[in-house]
Amino acid sequence: MGAVRRQARRHGDPARSVEIDGPLLLAALALLGVGIVMVASTSVAVAEKYAVGEWHFLSKHVIFVVLGLLLAGGFQLVDTRWLEKSGRLCLVASLILLLLVFVPGLGHTVNGAQRWINLGVTRFQAVEAVKLLMIVYVAGYLAARPTLGNSGFTETLKPLLVGALIAAVLLQQPDMGSAVVLMAIIGGMVWLAGAAWKYLALLGMSAIPLVTFAAMEPYRLRRIAILGDPFSDPYNAGFQLVQALIAVGRGQVTGVGLGSSVQKLFYLPEAHTDFIFAILAEELGLIGILVVLALFAVLVFRIFRTVRGLRRLRRGPVDRTAGAGQHRRQPGRAADQGADPAAGLGRRVEPDDDPGRARPGDQDRPRAWPRRTRPAAPPAGVGVMRVTILAGGTG
Repeated sequence: MGAVRRQARRHGDPARSVEIDGPLLLAALALLGVGIVMVASTSVAVAEKYAVGEWHFLSKHVIFVVLGLLLAGGFQLVDTRWLEKSGRLCLVASLILLLLVFVPGLGHTVNGAQRWINLGVTRFQAVEAVKLLMIVYVAGYLAARPTLGNSGFTETLKPLLVGALIAAVLLQQPDMGSAVVLMAIIGGMVWLAGAAWKYLALLGMSAIPLVTFAAMEPYRLRRIAILGDPFSDPYNAGFQLVQALIAVGRGQVTGVGLGSSVQKLFYLPEAHTDFIFAILAEELGLIGILVVLALFAVLVFRIFRTVRGLRRLRRGPVDRTAGAGQHRRQPGRAADQGADPAAGLGRRVEPDDDPGRARPGDQDRPRAWPRRTRPAAPPAGVGVMRVTILAGGTG
């Protein structure tokens, strides 16, 4: 934030306090804390299965949490103009990361899905970095088009086409879940940027056949069909869902107690990752479920509130500047309306005039007001920086 403040002072912005959104930060930290506790509870049995230390998975999780927090703190020092300009680089990096999983010896396959990159000491799921890179790319694209709602269909379509390209690569891994999440993120960003509803509705309807075609894979069809009645095939297609429902049912209202889950003892596959919420429901019950949902609700609400505040900040100064410019261009009309009684009454001030020098007859003339000089326009991108400075104050 120090770099942001210095940049603002350099271009003459008035001093404004940059505040951290307290509820947003607390909700995020609380969710991180709940995640760490549940990983500790669910991963002990899995660690014994793989003959590693009982805190092996917890240690890895904490390391990644710390790295994520450091990365988040580092982003506070990055100039937003640089982020906007790095959009294409982020897009290229996203494609490279997704293609690296197909390189023999580097890509790693788990349960028939080739989604991981083997770094030697650990495995890295490429799509997790791609989500962040695509957010930066789409945000830069939208920041360069503040009037997207008044733009044509092509401007709305471009980021969605890029997202469709990334989703097509994800489907080859295969990873339909991440593809759907990524498209939802990009679509949500375009919607928040003010894209016209008619374009979004048209694009949504046109995507239905593509999603249907992607879901026609036999194993995906089985997983979709089993959602209605997982107990019809409890040992095959419905096994995971049945075990998750058993875990949720055992938790009842108050749960069986932290660390006392039975389903995590190899009844529920991937209990420490994909099905960790089911174990949370078993150990902490309905109360734990409601707490986690409430934290996510606070997180989403504060994010939307910040977005609305940024819209007002971008719209407000522009409207006032436009009104002031119109006022300056039409002094006579402003004087007629009583808005500026002095404007339009004085004589024209020539460039070589000296307002302080007395002339014959000056005492009989209305005094001419000196011409105001407009400050030099700041470099491109400072407007985005000013919005960033004010973002903290919207919470």
